[in-house]
Amino acid sequence: MPFKFTVNGRAATVDVPPDMPLLWVLRDVLDLKGTKFGCGMALCGCCTIHLDGEPTRACITQVSDAHGKHIITLEGLSPDNSHPVQLAWRELDVPQCGYCQAGQIMSCAALLAKTPNPTDAQIDEAMSGNLCRCGTYLRIRQAVHKAAALASNHAEHAAELVATTNA
Repeated sequence: MPFKFTVNGRAATVDVPPDMPLLWVLRDVLDLKGTKFGCGMALCGCCTIHLDGEPTRACITQVSDAHGKHIITLEGLSPDNSHPVQLAWRELDVPQCGYCQAGQIMSCAALLAKTPNPTDAQIDEAMSGNLCRCGTYLRIRQAVHKAAALASNHAEHAAELVATTNA
Protein backbone atom coordinates (compact mmCIF):
# COMPACT_ATOMS: atom_id res chain seq x y z
CA MET A 1 0.00 0.00 0.00
CA PRO A 2 1.44 3.41 -0.87
CA PHE A 3 2.04 5.89 1.93
CA LYS A 4 2.64 9.58 1.27
CA PHE A 5 4.38 12.06 3.53
CA THR A 6 6.87 14.90 3.40
CA VAL A 7 10.45 14.16 4.40
CA ASN A 8 12.82 17.06 4.90
CA GLY A 9 10.60 19.29 2.80
CA ARG A 10 10.19 16.87 -0.11
CA ALA A 11 7.15 14.78 -0.98
CA ALA A 12 7.73 11.04 -0.68
CA THR A 13 5.63 8.03 -1.56
CA VAL A 14 6.62 4.55 -0.47
CA ASP A 15 4.91 1.26 -1.17
CA VAL A 16 5.69 -0.85 1.87
CA PRO A 17 3.73 -2.89 4.42
CA PRO A 18 1.74 -0.63 6.79
CA ASP A 19 3.45 -2.02 9.89
CA MET A 20 6.98 -1.43 8.61
CA PRO A 21 8.89 0.71 11.13
CA LEU A 22 9.47 4.23 9.89
CA LEU A 23 13.14 3.83 10.79
CA TRP A 24 13.61 1.21 8.07
CA VAL A 25 11.61 3.22 5.56
CA LEU A 26 13.90 6.20 6.16
CA ARG A 27 17.14 4.22 6.15
CA ASP A 28 16.52 1.42 3.65
CA VAL A 29 13.87 2.76 1.30
CA LEU A 30 14.69 6.50 1.25
CA ASP A 31 18.44 6.08 1.96
CA LEU A 32 18.48 8.61 4.82
CA LYS A 33 21.14 7.09 7.05
CA GLY A 34 21.28 9.84 9.70
CA THR A 35 18.55 8.19 11.74
CA LYS A 36 20.23 5.39 13.67
CA PHE A 37 19.05 2.03 14.95
CA GLY A 38 19.90 1.57 18.60
CA CYS A 39 17.62 -0.67 20.60
CA GLY A 40 14.48 -1.14 18.52
CA MET A 41 12.30 -0.53 21.57
CA ALA A 42 12.26 3.30 21.85
CA LEU A 43 14.50 3.18 24.91
CA CYS A 44 17.74 4.75 23.66
CA GLY A 45 16.66 7.67 21.44
CA CYS A 46 19.12 7.01 18.59
CA CYS A 47 16.25 6.92 16.08
CA THR A 48 14.66 10.24 17.10
CA ILE A 49 13.09 12.20 14.26
CA HIS A 50 10.49 14.98 14.19
CA LEU A 51 7.02 13.87 13.14
CA ASP A 52 4.84 16.94 12.67
CA GLY A 53 7.27 18.80 14.93
CA GLU A 54 7.25 16.27 17.77
CA PRO A 55 10.31 14.22 18.69
CA THR A 56 9.36 10.66 17.78
CA ARG A 57 11.10 7.30 17.97
CA ALA A 58 11.18 6.01 14.40
CA CYS A 59 11.98 2.44 15.47
CA ILE A 60 8.49 1.87 16.91
CA THR A 61 6.52 4.23 14.66
CA GLN A 62 4.79 2.38 11.85
CA VAL A 63 4.97 3.94 8.40
CA SER A 64 1.15 4.02 8.38
CA ASP A 65 1.31 6.44 11.34
CA ALA A 66 3.37 8.85 9.23
CA HIS A 67 0.95 8.94 6.30
CA GLY A 68 0.14 12.56 5.40
CA LYS A 69 2.57 13.98 7.95
CA HIS A 70 5.80 15.97 7.88
CA ILE A 71 9.03 14.25 8.88
CA ILE A 72 12.35 15.91 9.63
CA THR A 73 15.45 13.77 9.97
CA LEU A 74 18.97 14.82 10.87
CA GLU A 75 19.65 15.41 7.16
CA GLY A 76 16.72 17.84 6.99
CA LEU A 77 17.55 19.89 10.05
CA SER A 78 19.71 22.17 7.92
CA PRO A 79 20.90 21.73 4.32
CA ASP A 80 24.37 23.03 5.18
CA ASN A 81 24.71 21.89 8.81
CA SER A 82 24.26 25.46 10.03
CA HIS A 83 21.40 24.78 12.43
CA PRO A 84 22.31 26.27 15.85
CA VAL A 85 22.23 22.81 17.43
CA GLN A 86 24.64 21.41 14.85
CA LEU A 87 26.94 24.41 15.27
CA ALA A 88 26.95 24.08 19.06
CA TRP A 89 27.61 20.34 18.88
CA ARG A 90 30.65 20.93 16.68
CA GLU A 91 31.94 23.93 18.62
CA LEU A 92 31.83 22.06 21.94
CA ASP A 93 33.02 18.77 20.40
CA VAL A 94 30.12 16.92 22.02
CA PRO A 95 30.33 13.46 20.41
CA GLN A 96 32.73 10.89 21.67
CA CYS A 97 31.78 7.79 19.68
CA GLY A 98 28.98 9.77 18.03
CA TYR A 99 26.45 6.99 17.62
CA CYS A 100 23.71 8.56 19.75
CA GLN A 101 24.28 12.08 18.53
CA ALA A 102 21.70 12.14 15.71
CA GLY A 103 18.99 11.41 18.27
CA GLN A 104 20.50 13.82 20.78
CA ILE A 105 20.57 16.61 18.19
CA MET A 106 17.00 15.96 17.07
CA SER A 107 15.73 15.94 20.67
CA CYS A 108 17.60 19.17 21.38
CA ALA A 109 16.19 20.86 18.27
CA ALA A 110 12.65 19.86 19.31
CA LEU A 111 13.25 21.22 22.82
CA LEU A 112 14.55 24.57 21.56
CA ALA A 113 11.66 24.91 19.11
CA LYS A 114 9.29 24.91 22.09
CA THR A 115 11.53 26.29 24.84
CA PRO A 116 14.04 28.77 23.39
CA ASN A 117 15.93 29.31 26.67
CA PRO A 118 15.63 26.09 28.69
CA THR A 119 16.80 25.59 32.25
CA ASP A 120 19.06 22.69 33.22
CA ALA A 121 16.00 20.88 34.58
CA GLN A 122 14.11 21.36 31.30
CA ILE A 123 17.12 20.14 29.34
CA ASP A 124 17.52 17.09 31.56
CA GLU A 125 13.81 16.29 31.20
CA ALA A 126 13.73 16.72 27.41
CA MET A 127 16.96 14.80 26.85
CA SER A 128 16.31 12.03 29.37
CA GLY A 129 15.10 9.60 26.70
CA ASN A 130 18.42 9.72 24.88
CA LEU A 131 21.14 7.43 26.14
CA CYS A 132 24.80 8.17 25.60
CA ARG A 133 26.96 5.16 26.28
CA CYS A 134 30.05 7.38 26.41
CA GLY A 135 28.52 9.59 29.10
CA THR A 136 28.88 12.99 27.42
CA TYR A 137 25.80 14.30 29.22
CA LEU A 138 27.53 17.40 30.63
CA ARG A 139 28.80 18.40 27.17
CA ILE A 140 25.34 17.72 25.76
CA ARG A 141 23.76 20.06 28.33
CA GLN A 142 26.39 22.73 27.59
CA ALA A 143 25.71 22.36 23.88
CA VAL A 144 21.96 22.79 24.41
CA HIS A 145 22.64 26.08 26.21
CA LYS A 146 25.09 27.11 23.47
CA ALA A 147 22.56 26.27 20.75
CA ALA A 148 19.91 28.32 22.55
CA ALA A 149 22.28 31.29 22.65
CA LEU A 150 23.21 30.87 18.98
CA ALA A 151 19.55 30.66 17.99
CA SER A 152 18.76 33.75 20.03
CA ASN A 153 21.63 35.70 18.46
CA HIS A 154 20.52 34.57 15.00
CA ALA A 155 16.94 35.69 15.66
CA GLU A 156 18.12 39.07 16.96
CA HIS A 157 20.36 39.57 13.92
CA ALA A 158 17.53 38.62 11.55
CA ALA A 159 15.20 41.09 13.29
CA GLU A 160 17.82 43.84 12.94
CA LEU A 161 18.17 43.08 9.22
CA VAL A 162 14.41 43.28 8.73
CA ALA A 163 14.22 46.56 10.67
CA THR A 164 17.10 48.03 8.66
CA THR A 165 15.59 46.87 5.37
CA ASN A 166 12.18 48.31 6.20
CA ALA A 167 13.58 51.64 7.41
